[in-house]
Amino acid sequence: MDFSKIQSVYFLGIGGIGMSALAKYFHACRKNVAGYDLSPSAITSELENAGMKIHFNEDINEIPLVFQNKEYTLIIHTPAVPTDHAEYVYFKENGFEIKKRAEVLGIIFNAKKGVAIAGTHGKTSVTSMASFIFHRSQLGCSAFLGGIVKNIKNNLIIDNKSEWIVAEADEFDRSFLHLQPEIALVTWVDADHLDIYSSHQQIIDSFEIFLSGVHKGGKIVLKKGIELKYDRNIESYTYSLDQIDSDFYAMNISEKNEKYSFDIKTPDSVIKGITLPYPGLTNVENAVAAASVAYIAGIGTETIAGALSEFNGVERRFDIKFDNGKTVYIDDYAHHPRELDAIIGSVRKLYPGRKITGIFQPHLFTRTRDFAGEFAESLSALDELILLDIYPAREQPLQGISSSIIFNNVTIEPKKLIRKQELLEEIKNRKFDILITMGAGDIDRFVPKINELMALK
Repeated sequence: MDFSKIQSVYFLGIGGIGMSALAKYFHACRKNVAGYDLSPSAITSELENAGMKIHFNEDINEIPLVFQNKEYTLIIHTPAVPTDHAEYVYFKENGFEIKKRAEVLGIIFNAKKGVAIAGTHGKTSVTSMASFIFHRSQLGCSAFLGGIVKNIKNNLIIDNKSEWIVAEADEFDRSFLHLQPEIALVTWVDADHLDIYSSHQQIIDSFEIFLSGVHKGGKIVLKKGIELKYDRNIESYTYSLDQIDSDFYAMNISEKNEKYSFDIKTPDSVIKGITLPYPGLTNVENAVAAASVAYIAGIGTETIAGALSEFNGVERRFDIKFDNGKTVYIDDYAHHPRELDAIIGSVRKLYPGRKITGIFQPHLFTRTRDFAGEFAESLSALDELILLDIYPAREQPLQGISSSIIFNNVTIEPKKLIRKQELLEEIKNRKFDILITMGAGDIDRFVPKINELMALK
């Protein structure tokens, strides 16, 4: 597609983290940008403040006139918006050019030398770290991110002078198959999105197809222990937290004042003197992953160490929102059992002997159905649990599937199952030592108010 001929870009689901990055990109390219989203958010407010017109009613009369010239208008939609949505139906029936977010990202990505970070967990953190390293290096990069990087307060980097682009490669809906990277990294290949994939094997197959799209002469990096088939003529590497038989791993790890310091062993050198400014042993492994793709691309060890030591993290990834020395509040995007294990385990290690209360909002009926037992086991590692109703996102309710199937199998006490409308009142009436909010739904909308309540305790 020749974007130079497009004058207007209309987004169905403009408030999503991936969609908003594309909206910002086209706005920076001086296109008319507008769109629909289900409800207002901090992201939609940011886009509106930048001059984009957004509405929250499913109504074709809300579409600005400038976006009704189909010859010069591109429609971008996310799978979260159903195909019977009134505005989608209007554009479809009137012959507009309609593309999925993943297709458009692929067109932009494949025009440059791409670094694609894939995996069922950890890809946002690794992509953000890697992008920041490239951004601070002589190579530079453009980047499309699945979270807001605190250093730049954005989920988008645009560098028209750089030949490099870094992007999160999302396995949902097989979106990452539109990307043809120079360097591909895979963090995890666990079972997930079983509403899209009928089995874990189908997920593995999809990741192998993704790796088959790596350019000839490109490079592949896999987390140690991941077994995927790929063209053995392509140069490949492994990374891990501290396994010495990996090509990249952390060494000399030490923890002080809730921060980790470490070096990274590469195949032929050592990246020395890294101190992450935010906690979580999982983030040390993420830093190793990010350093591996930067090193392979030719970025120097001092630049890598310096960038990682300046990187302040990503919103909603082990995001310490409040700490007054007595009470700590952490927000995290964890929405899969393995991610719950990682955040709860990291908090337990960082704050030994302290009482941890978790608030969890399950995301999707299908994911709750598929992993109810594992969710219950993971949440049982807390000291206290407040469990919310399922956030449905794109799904319709499933018979017999509710948060109760998790709640009834959680083994800890106290535990409580409430509606999200009751959450703030519940928090008002409790005292906390360590509090974690977890989930990929709309639990993040409560974070500012929770922060206020924590400050009053």
